[in-house]
Amino acid sequence: MVDDSADHRLRAVVELAQVLATAQTPLDAVRAAARRARLALDGSFAAVSAWERETGRLRVLINDGDLAPGEEPEPADESYSVHDFPEIAEILHGTWASGGEPHAWVETAEGTGGSPGGSSWGRTAALRRRGRGSCVVAPIVLHGRAWGELYVARGIGEPAFGRKDADFATVLAALVASGIAQTERLAEVQRLAFTDPLTGLGNRRAVDVRLDEALERHRVDGTVVSLVVCDLNGLKSVNDRLGHAVGDRLLERFGSLLSLCGAMLPGSLAARLGGDEFCIVAVGVDPGEVVAAADELCRRAAELEVGEGVACGVASTGEAIGPVRSARRLFRLADAAQYRAKALRAEHPVVAGQEGPDDPVVRLADSPPAHPAAERRSLRGRLP
Repeated sequence: MVDDSADHRLRAVVELAQVLATAQTPLDAVRAAARRARLALDGSFAAVSAWERETGRLRVLINDGDLAPGEEPEPADESYSVHDFPEIAEILHGTWASGGEPHAWVETAEGTGGSPGGSSWGRTAALRRRGRGSCVVAPIVLHGRAWGELYVARGIGEPAFGRKDADFATVLAALVASGIAQTERLAEVQRLAFTDPLTGLGNRRAVDVRLDEALERHRVDGTVVSLVVCDLNGLKSVNDRLGHAVGDRLLERFGSLLSLCGAMLPGSLAARLGGDEFCIVAVGVDPGEVVAAADELCRRAAELEVGEGVACGVASTGEAIGPVRSARRLFRLADAAQYRAKALRAEHPVVAGQEGPDDPVVRLADSPPAHPAAERRSLRGRLP
């Protein structure tokens, strides 16, 4: 029998806070979060997942309670593309657009639910597949950014979750966020060395490491390495007209879209290079799929409330671009393609090597300026 009395829920909040206060590691915190939240909400199953923005995956850290076939208490590799669960990427967009706050929502196996944008087909399908009747999903928000989610489910035949349950789950998720934040502080120092602090994406250092490793594989066994370089159009105008706070929100919002589209490419890295420049590094992925993901990014960026869309350039060792022996050359090709996209005001990505033996992007990239510091300005000025 479901107990949603005020005393039961107050006790649950106190117990969760006490357990989180003694947690020594982030994993201790999420273990406690899953178990205590399941008991507090009278659920039969609970999970805590983290949004890995750089890979575009929602990674399950802990499963607790009645596990379905294939589920493990601490799975080594259970993750889902945020492209299939886009509501996780929409959580904070609502805050920016309308002044609202992230809140939990309910989904049912019948397809009724209140996730951002309406019922989530991904959640509904998962409930049916695992023999569960309803779930409540609460975003876990750290430092003003979606960190992941708390998920609690009930079985078929048990009372479905309601609005009061979602409100209570929102409170529990806030407690969980504070517990995770407490245990993450030391780990955060190391993580931030490879992370852009504004968007949560990888940074230039992370890109350099990934590209060096990928190109070594390419030299050894021919693994295809692709690079998408993006320039967010209109950021200066947004900063000048609306202020830098709105400009930062635009960068954060675009970063979420980049993570969402990068999730279409398994194992890819989404990163912010600096300023208004972003990129995706894809390894071992068909070049056509990389172009499709870049095209999806262009389409979504064009629909943002502010800004002027994005210019995307793609360079891949799977295209006719000649030998690629260094990350610098791949960047030069992708940069040249991106600048051509900007010059043409292209609505779709420009791909190096797709215009035949006299491809203007490859020709330009293969005759760089004498001074590397001026390389990007020179590329921009010499493209047709």
